[in-house]
Amino acid sequence: MTSWLAGHGPTPHPVARGHALRLAILAVSVTAAPQQPDTAPKLIAASDCSSCHDVDRQVVGPSYSAVAGRYAGQSDAVEKLAAKIRTGGNGMTPHSDLTEAQRREIVQWILSQKGSGATPAQAETKLYAYTLRDGTAVQLDFPVFVDGKGPKVTRDVFRGYQLWNSYCYRCHGTDATGGQLAPDLRHSLAGGMKQRDFLSVTMAGRQEKGMPSWAGFLTEQDVASVYKYAKGRSLELVPSGRPPSEQD
Repeated sequence: MTSWLAGHGPTPHPVARGHALRLAILAVSVTAAPQQPDTAPKLIAASDCSSCHDVDRQVVGPSYSAVAGRYAGQSDAVEKLAAKIRTGGNGMTPHSDLTEAQRREIVQWILSQKGSGATPAQAETKLYAYTLRDGTAVQLDFPVFVDGKGPKVTRDVFRGYQLWNSYCYRCHGTDATGGQLAPDLRHSLAGGMKQRDFLSVTMAGRQEKGMPSWAGFLTEQDVASVYKYAKGRSLELVPSGRPPSEQD
């Protein structure tokens, strides 16, 4: 019996030979046309996009699925959105550091998110009641103190204190008491400024007033913690200085 190929033993059975041929063709086709990895999520993670956007939930800017729905059917959607990513505007920071190819890849991924999943049902907000020094009763949508541990603030509030005294105090004053470079935020918060508005201003910044954008440096959770600390200070629930915490 003649050899199949020199040095590779006897000729295989016709069925086995056909199977081997199909495997060889498959291997060639895979090698010739490898699948391209989806790098858009990696580009988004490496940028500051996630500070202001989520797939199915509005953070500062609209959700990716909402953007996809808005631009559905528009033939120039990729060009419009890629230009928006490059130049920014209306609270969005410019991303000229990304190449045109990278911006277009991100846009194409965003546009593919239409119908990616239903927005989770809004959970019922739990309210926490506190009495202020003047006897006024207030309700907050987050706890200031650890339940059953008296004046000790929660981890979130204490984290906000740490972040404030690392970054915010330079302009807004130590203990959130106001500074020479920026206003006393206690007035805005006591007047009803919501967490969503606080997050939007912090992430987008206000260049005309000299406030930088913190998107990409602080996370959404970081800013939420800062808000809770500053809100507690505005109501004089959180004392000045280092507040006692559940970590002590």
